[in-house]
Amino acid sequence: MLNSILAGAAIVSLFVITLFFLRFWSRTRDRLFLFFAGAFVFMMIERIVRAVMGVENEWAPYVYLIRLASFVLIIIAVVDKNRRT
Repeated sequence: MLNSILAGAAIVSLFVITLFFLRFWSRTRDRLFLFFAGAFVFMMIERIVRAVMGVENEWAPYVYLIRLASFVLIIIAVVDKNRRT
């Protein structure tokens, strides 16, 4: 029961973080914020998959690949930001 509550809290917090980055992107039109919003969407999807499918092991391939995509998107965002300046 407690795991479900904590998973829901994590999902909601990731959604709020995504909304903040989308708001920053809409104000500045800086792609860095859009990439970060996308990365947090991937993190949110990963948490939803873990909660719905009852995955206890973080190293399940589909969970790990979703998380990997999130971190790769963050790396792409940082590289893109540094190349443009």
